[in-house]
Amino acid sequence: MATKNIRLEVMQQLEDKVDGFIDQFLIPVEKIWQPTDFLPNSQSDGFYDEITEIRELAKELPYDFWVVLVGDTITEEALPTYESWLMDVEGINQQEGGTPWSKWVRYWTGEENRHGDVLNKYLYLSGRVNMKAVEQTTQHLINDGFDIGTDQDPYKNFVYTSFQEYATYVSHNRVAKLAKSYGNKPLAKMCKIISGDEMRHYNAYSSFVNEIFKIDPSNMMIAFKDMMKHKIIMPAMFLREAGDSLGSAFDEFSMAAQRIGVYTGQDYVDIMRRLIKRWDIEKITGLNEEAEKARDFVMKLPARMERINQRIRISEKITHFSWVNPAMAK
Repeated sequence: MATKNIRLEVMQQLEDKVDGFIDQFLIPVEKIWQPTDFLPNSQSDGFYDEITEIRELAKELPYDFWVVLVGDTITEEALPTYESWLMDVEGINQQEGGTPWSKWVRYWTGEENRHGDVLNKYLYLSGRVNMKAVEQTTQHLINDGFDIGTDQDPYKNFVYTSFQEYATYVSHNRVAKLAKSYGNKPLAKMCKIISGDEMRHYNAYSSFVNEIFKIDPSNMMIAFKDMMKHKIIMPAMFLREAGDSLGSAFDEFSMAAQRIGVYTGQDYVDIMRRLIKRWDIEKITGLNEEAEKARDFVMKLPARMERINQRIRISEKITHFSWVNPAMAK
């Protein structure tokens, strides 16, 4: 049977579990936090005082911190791109009323949408950011679209989302810790709860992969190898400022994130190891010859990547983005 048909059969076989996944990994609208829980209440008499507090606390945050926070916000706000990509994956099928899988994508999107919403409003109120430049970059990121190397393959897409959700957990969690270290407890709390959402979503997508390994281990193993071999392409890879070329802002954004320890090359390696452990790659049985070779490749890859990562040198030169005026950052 064609590989594509096998994948469709597996996705259909798992449909009965999707409602359970939603109950386990997502939170009902009425119970989950909303952006207004972390922002000044515009109906309150203390609204302007709360804004003043945000602006005062924001003055203590350094330049690279703002660059990273802006980049994280922009990639969170590019959610329409990610939803449309996932809706096109084999087995999701949003046509004719949709399937449990398309319901999952919509509900997941609803949760993720809150992240960009709250961060964008915080940036606006902070007074430290050129919001028009940020908005232009966001629109460019959505306009440009992206190719994450997964095509319509659900196996590859679920490897990607497992990796990406954990990476965003790491990033938001580190930003939260940095904000706290600078005395900005409100921002720290906001980023910490966002990171908690990302961890739940990582647990969800990595569980999907676990389920597929039980049904179709060889093809799932090969898909995992393919994604690791070609590297995970982060959404931030496509960042650009207005007037610049696609992806031109990524390298300097990445340098800023590495300088302040928000997301590093070592984190990439550590996430690979986490996924190998999460899916118990070493002990999976029933693999064909090609899949056995794929497993061997995957098991050896983190050590190889770590050796390469140790040779990388991070530039200490701060790059100025149109998003953040140097005079407006510590």
